[in-house]
Amino acid sequence: MGCAAEVIVLDDVRASQQRQVLRQPLHDRFDRWLDELETQLPEAEPTVTQVSETIWTLRQALTAGVAQTIIEHTHQEERDRATLKCAACDRLLKARPAVSRTARTLIGDLEVQRPYFYCRHCHRGGSPLDEHLGLSAGHIQLDVQQAAADLAIELPYDTASTLFGRLSGISVSSERLHTLTNQVADGLSVLEVAPSREEIDQRVAQVAAGRFRRPVLVLGIDGAYVPSRPESARGRRPGQARQRARRHSGSTSGAKPRGFASICSTATALCMCSVGIRCKRKPNWAKHCNRSKRRA
Repeated sequence: MGCAAEVIVLDDVRASQQRQVLRQPLHDRFDRWLDELETQLPEAEPTVTQVSETIWTLRQALTAGVAQTIIEHTHQEERDRATLKCAACDRLLKARPAVSRTARTLIGDLEVQRPYFYCRHCHRGGSPLDEHLGLSAGHIQLDVQQAAADLAIELPYDTASTLFGRLSGISVSSERLHTLTNQVADGLSVLEVAPSREEIDQRVAQVAAGRFRRPVLVLGIDGAYVPSRPESARGRRPGQARQRARRHSGSTSGAKPRGFASICSTATALCMCSVGIRCKRKPNWAKHCNRSKRRA
């Protein structure tokens, strides 16, 4: 009789052992969280709302603790690294004492202890463990940045800041949301983020289905960082006490026109005409000045 030989892969055995070693700290972390949950719940029979609010309040303590335990048991070689070659001058650098940094994620704040290396010749420093963990430069990590940007592009910054803190438990100011959104959109143009012609035609067809009047498409673009008036239209002109700056027509040299400003103005004018709005009163700047005739 032949006996079947079993092939044992050492990598699988090591991975299984690591998982078994990791399970016990995870169980201990979960037991501590359960003890905290029991102390926070009311002594009497709690309602569904009370249980939901208590668990929602303590959720990040559990998820951050689980993630913290997993991270502490990974990349052990980088944690124990004693030397590192400088990427610029190829000098051998010795590890300095471990430095702690806080990484803010959607599941909670994580404390990462890692060795730090610094080259006195090149005046450059860093921690290789940050690259292995995929940590961003700031304390707010990519998952928080993505979620904040998704909410900020749909709502005003103040409203997005309030809702983001309520839903995620992470406090991010409206100014910070504005900065994160600009960082995510850095390098993007209008044509890259705007819908394609096929998508626009499909949306127009969906809106126009079953209606007699044709819909009007209006394109709105925020041009807060693009000057809308040339420098030549600013300041005082000779012979006048005050000057009203003229709007930029797009042909003046030395000024950057607002992106798709003419398209926005045309689309808005078409929308106003289709609704039936007419400007009956002339603006003040269009009125003829009779002050000189009265003095004469």
